[in-house]
Amino acid sequence: MRIFGLGDLHLSLCQSVVPGAWQHLSEHKPMDVFGEHWHQHVEKIYRNWIDRVRPEDIVLVPGDISWAMSMEEVGFDLEFLSLLPGKIIMIQGNHDYWWQSISKVRQVLPQNVQVIQNDGVLLEDIYIAGTRGWVCPGSTGFNQHDKKIYQRELNRLALSLKYADHRARKIIAMFHFMPCNDLHDRSGFIDLLEEYGVEQCIYGHLHQGAFHLRLPEKKWGINFSLVSGDYLNFQPLLLEEEVHTS
Repeated sequence: MRIFGLGDLHLSLCQSVVPGAWQHLSEHKPMDVFGEHWHQHVEKIYRNWIDRVRPEDIVLVPGDISWAMSMEEVGFDLEFLSLLPGKIIMIQGNHDYWWQSISKVRQVLPQNVQVIQNDGVLLEDIYIAGTRGWVCPGSTGFNQHDKKIYQRELNRLALSLKYADHRARKIIAMFHFMPCNDLHDRSGFIDLLEEYGVEQCIYGHLHQGAFHLRLPEKKWGINFSLVSGDYLNFQPLLLEEEVHTS
C-alpha cells in the first residue's frame, strides 16, 4: 500500500454523485465563489483520486470534509467518499459542524472510512495520529477562549500519540490547523511531536492567499506537508510509498 494526503474537500452535495454526469451535480455551497480554481472541484477530486489511488492504498484527510451542519445533512458527502478507492482516515476540521458525537459519526461512516479522535490507527508499521489543532499562542488576536481550545487540542494530541503502538517504526501526525503560529514559533504541538519522535506531519486549512504562511518542508527535524485541496489542485499527495503489508 501507499499513503497519500488530501484535505479540505469542502463537500456540500445535495444528491448522489453519478460519475460522468457532472453537469447535473447540485451543491448547496458551491466553492467557486472562492475563486475559479474551485470550479467543479468535486469532479477534480474524483478524477484525480481514482487516477492515483489504488484500492489497497490509504488517504489521510485532515479535516474540512463537509459543509453540512448536522448528521442529517452529511449523507451525500459521505456517500461520495464511499465511491473513492482506498481506505480513508480523517480528522475533524473547523468547518465540520456535522461532526459532534464521535460514536454517532462512526455509526454513519462508509466501510472505507475511519476517523481519529483521541486515538490513532496502526497501518502495518506506521502509526497515524492526529487532532484538529487550533490557532497557537503568538497568533494575532490569540485570547483566553483560544487558549482554552488550544489546551484541549494539546490534550487530544497527547492521547492520540500515547496510543502509538510499539510495533510502529514511524509516526505520521495530521492536523487541520498548521501546528504553530504564522511566524512558525515553537508550540506545544511541536513539543509533543518531538517527544514522541514524529517524523512527518501533514495539515490543511490554508487556502489560496495564505499558502505563503505554510511551514517549510523541514523544521525541528520534522517533515511538513500542506495538503489542502486547492493547494494541491485537488490531487492526493504521495506521502509514503510501498508500505508492505503482511
